[in-house]
Amino acid sequence: MEWLIDPLSEPFMQRVLLGSTLAVMTASLIGTWVVLRGLSFMGDALAHGVTPGIALAFALGFNLTLGAVAAAVAMTLGINLVHRKARLREDTGIGLLFVGMLALGVIIMSRLPSFSSSLSTILFGDTLGIRQEDILLQGLAAAVTLTVIMVFYRAFLVLSFNEEKARMLGLRPGLAHFVMLALLTLAIVTSFRTVGTLLVFALIVAPAATASLVVRRVPTMMAAAVGFGFLAVISGLLISWHADIAAGATMAGMSVVIFFLVLAFRELSNKKRVPRIAN
Repeated sequence: MEWLIDPLSEPFMQRVLLGSTLAVMTASLIGTWVVLRGLSFMGDALAHGVTPGIALAFALGFNLTLGAVAAAVAMTLGINLVHRKARLREDTGIGLLFVGMLALGVIIMSRLPSFSSSLSTILFGDTLGIRQEDILLQGLAAAVTLTVIMVFYRAFLVLSFNEEKARMLGLRPGLAHFVMLALLTLAIVTSFRTVGTLLVFALIVAPAATASLVVRRVPTMMAAAVGFGFLAVISGLLISWHADIAAGATMAGMSVVIFFLVLAFRELSNKKRVPRIAN
């Protein structure tokens, strides 16, 4: 068991494990609703769209989280503007802002003296550099996410399956949609230090998608998503330690690997249950 104990005996690895676990908890909880509502493209776009805000805050010495929030708000407003004024489908606005915001972020970073290191940190995170204040922020984000989901659970649930019914029941689907996007933004801006803006989306979607393969009830799905997310974190950290590869990318990659392993297991199990027809 030394391969498991030795890496986690290091204090900095314990910080990484705790911070990453809190990050994936937040991401998996809101990721469940992202998967149920089919908001994956929007989530991916937001994960990339915060890049210019982080880059600008980095260049000016401001708080990176505030920069990410400002960029996410600007992107959301831009998507709504394109949708209303140009009379195009919402996904068109998402695609335009997705590319535009990411390009702007890279342009801003290209003006920095330490372009390569800054670009790598923002896009791919600095998992091993997680600090105590990052852990506190991620813990607060996890608590806020869980609390808000409990408050808006019924509105989220009905909205995920029938927006018109949510409106008829007085559940204010517009407000519920806004709150859901706010929680998605919170997950992104508090987790980008762990895996970066390019890979945080994997922790939002993959654990929830994996959970959807094995459970049907939403509360159980959220719990299972957190469990699969933790499995991706711990396995990714151990593999990265022993193979000497990037920790954030390995965790994100493992979340996808686990999805396909569970999918393959489910398919094999289904085939075994199908009775053979006698000749």
